[in-house]
Amino acid sequence: MKSTLIKSLLFSLGIIAFLSCETEKKKRVLQFPTTNLAAENMIPKPLKVIAAEGGFALDRFSAIYTSETATGFEDVGGFLAEKIKAKTNLDIPVNSGPQENREGVIYINQSDSLEMNAPEAYQLHITTDSVILNANTVEGAFRGVQTLRQIISEASNDTLADYPVWTIPTGKIIDRPSFEYRGSMLDVARHFFNVEDVKKYIDLLAYYKYNVLHLHLTDDQGWRIEIKSWPKLTEIGGSTEVGGEAGGFYTQEDYKGIVAYAAKHHITIVPEVDMPGHTNAASVSYPFLNGNGKTPELYEGMKVGFSTFDTRKDTVYQFIDDVVREIAAMTPGPYFHIGGDESHVTKKNDYIYFVERVEKIVQKHGKRMIGWDEVATADIDSTSIAQFWASTENAQLAVEKGMKIIMSPAKKAYLDMQYDTLSKHGLHWAAYIPVDTAYIWTPEEYEGIPLENILGLEAPLWSETISNIDELEYLAFPRAIGYSELSWTPRENRDWENYKIRLANQAPFLDRMNVQYYPSPLIDWKKSKYTYEEIPKD
Repeated sequence: MKSTLIKSLLFSLGIIAFLSCETEKKKRVLQFPTTNLAAENMIPKPLKVIAAEGGFALDRFSAIYTSETATGFEDVGGFLAEKIKAKTNLDIPVNSGPQENREGVIYINQSDSLEMNAPEAYQLHITTDSVILNANTVEGAFRGVQTLRQIISEASNDTLADYPVWTIPTGKIIDRPSFEYRGSMLDVARHFFNVEDVKKYIDLLAYYKYNVLHLHLTDDQGWRIEIKSWPKLTEIGGSTEVGGEAGGFYTQEDYKGIVAYAAKHHITIVPEVDMPGHTNAASVSYPFLNGNGKTPELYEGMKVGFSTFDTRKDTVYQFIDDVVREIAAMTPGPYFHIGGDESHVTKKNDYIYFVERVEKIVQKHGKRMIGWDEVATADIDSTSIAQFWASTENAQLAVEKGMKIIMSPAKKAYLDMQYDTLSKHGLHWAAYIPVDTAYIWTPEEYEGIPLENILGLEAPLWSETISNIDELEYLAFPRAIGYSELSWTPRENRDWENYKIRLANQAPFLDRMNVQYYPSPLIDWKKSKYTYEEIPKD
């Protein structure tokens, strides 16, 4: 590792030395106004920022270089070049070799520094001559690239030269995440969202340093993932959704494509098959699964808690084994979510028996089980994870079992809750969650859950009231941006008054990405498509 570091540093120094003469020429020509790196609109806010007042010129003479032997680093360099192109229309070469007309270097370097021993830690050193991004891991390098994207000026400064120049403020950034699990959940079962919609959501999550996308793939209203050994699940169970629309599903190739796209963005996909409740779509497809004593029929409503698997049939567990096997084989991440919530018509003993048996199936296929907080009532392994959404009592049971907990309290973190009484979409059974309420709470101390038991934070987006990407974005943004900061930034660095200024300045990015975000009146948006009074109302 040390020899790799030495080679990388020598390569970097060689490039900078080669370009020094041309750089001196540029420095004489380009006189930047004073900058302040610490005042940039970075979200999530980094751990430490040290400003140096100067500017690095990103222009047609810039180049990107990456560690030669570090796996994945060249891909990160290519990703950065692609995003710079999208923002500035500059074609920045990656690892093209020293060239006479190249001046400013962005170098993405693998380092074994002990300062960056957290898996996603990174450091940025920005001078007038170079931008050096150091990280131990490719994940850290990728997170650092997101910060770099955010500090490239929105517009070029055409007064500095006779060609467009974008400014990157000089200084140093030292950063790492507070929590290892930083996720959002997307419910594609109540309403189906196609592959391109999911990819766009991944693009947005990655920009704000999320590392998990949890897909709620099955529910009473629809089964959305092809299972080759049980084809009626999608033929029948995938044919409808809330409100009676046509539904839809992902083929296994579709799903693999989503997983691969997420991996490119260093995001882990967590698949969820909700059971033993929320299972009507499966039971309509294969009635032997049904355990509520009624003849299952396709369901298009929003009521919950009426369905259950027959938890005492061995054939049900063979079915579950097949489903988990096929999905696990396509999902390289460590987790499999079994749902487990709101199974109101399942007898308590049957529920406990079911969860304990399914946990063993999940483990058999090499995955770590996650379930909504109700699963903590069963005698399950301490390696399984409880997702706290409703019951503090269940969360405390999980703590007593030594389990890790994902914090998703509905009244603070549910993206499908309405912002206020004027919200077009969403529900409010848990609470109204305006943008400030979404940000001003402390996951590290919430309901007395010990910090050592908290794996991270996840913001779920249920889809009963939304049916397209515009409506999805309306509920998710800007609140998902705040949850990214709660997940990444230590609590002592979080401040609402400072955050809302940085949030206001996310508008140009959101508009560039054509995100139909909710322009909350609590935020003085730098730019918005319409004022609060102009929000279309149903």
